[in-house]
Amino acid sequence: ESVGQHLYLLVSALTQQISKGPVDCVTEKALYTLSEDWLLWQAQDFSPLKLKVLFAVGSDGEVSEPLEVDALNCDTVEQLKEKILNTFKTKFGFPYNTLIRDLCIEYEKDGSFLPLEEVGTGSKVIGEVTKLNTLRHYKVNDGATIKVLSRKTHPPLSPQGSVKDDENFSGKYFHLIDPDVVEDHGKNPERKKLKLKEVYLTKLLSTKVAVHSYVENVFRSIWGMSQSKAPLAIKYFFDFLDAQAENMKITDPDVRHIWKTNSLPLRFWINILKNPQFVFDMEKTPHLDGCLSVIAQAFMDSFSLSETQLGKHAPTNKLLYAKDIPMFKQEVKAYYKQIREQSAVTDAEFKEFLQEESKKHENEFNEAAALIQLYKYVQRYFSQINEKLTSNGAPVELTEQLQHVKDLFDGLKSCSWN
Repeated sequence: ESVGQHLYLLVSALTQQISKGPVDCVTEKALYTLSEDWLLWQAQDFSPLKLKVLFAVGSDGEVSEPLEVDALNCDTVEQLKEKILNTFKTKFGFPYNTLIRDLCIEYEKDGSFLPLEEVGTGSKVIGEVTKLNTLRHYKVNDGATIKVLSRKTHPPLSPQGSVKDDENFSGKYFHLIDPDVVEDHGKNPERKKLKLKEVYLTKLLSTKVAVHSYVENVFRSIWGMSQSKAPLAIKYFFDFLDAQAENMKITDPDVRHIWKTNSLPLRFWINILKNPQFVFDMEKTPHLDGCLSVIAQAFMDSFSLSETQLGKHAPTNKLLYAKDIPMFKQEVKAYYKQIREQSAVTDAEFKEFLQEESKKHENEFNEAAALIQLYKYVQRYFSQINEKLTSNGAPVELTEQLQHVKDLFDGLKSCSWN
């Protein structure tokens, strides 16, 4: 209820920030990123463009009202198509009814429309590698008109699909990084490496600053306390861990901190932070994955009890959030302290909470399918479960009920799991 919106805004902000600068279509490296591994540090000059995009709405040349799309003059034809479809979905709330591979686009020049292709007769070739055509190659200016057509209703003059379908795509084509660019480490490679690191860090910092408020909002929605109360399930579970520590006479508070950290932030939240596609209808690109990994690492460091020593050889992702981590650590400790001091949850309250949660999701689950899965488990481990119940002094009725359930399922010979 509290984290979803902030996480969605963070992912959207990252995606928008990445697309504001050049992204190499072949390597997927970008000028705006949080990850050194995905940094396009050789980026050339680029200019933003605002394009008027018309969609063909019939076979007789009728077109839609213009849609304003932001692009860059260094974008490839495929990248422009992606930006057009993303803008359409953002504005109207649903995707355009044609897949990207079935689209072709044209540029209005001197009163007529010129087809835009990723590779053509005028493409630049270096050795055996072909440069993908960009908007700069076609001299597309700011304010230009682009028409979107469907290959099904408007067959193109050229049969070319996306060159990304080529099995040897990254070997045959290049976009922003020339194939003959070789880093010269000179006489002092170590010094050169550190100097490059400074350049990288400066570039990464600009993206970090742009999305930092979204990162803080996500983190604080996870370890924040709405109405000064932690969710009931977390309070109940943390109290259980504290009780276990007392039973085992563990007095070191660090042990409790580590138990709680391993159970909730590192097992649950990290998975969601790194994989927003689990909860949202979206696609996670490898580049976005790299950025989210950096944010997830900062999140993990915020729960760590060890002091990180950062020198000149420290990884850039650690340096990027070095000033924020101490503050985050204090907030995490305060969060754990507040939960500990919160009044305990009674069994009755917890039972009511679980019932309320169940009501929210009525009719969402296939109970028959769930029972089948449970039965498979019972069938596989029946003797071990029985032995455990007997050794733990479970009531006879319980073992009899378990046997009854097994007999019922075993009797259904026609069921698919047999």
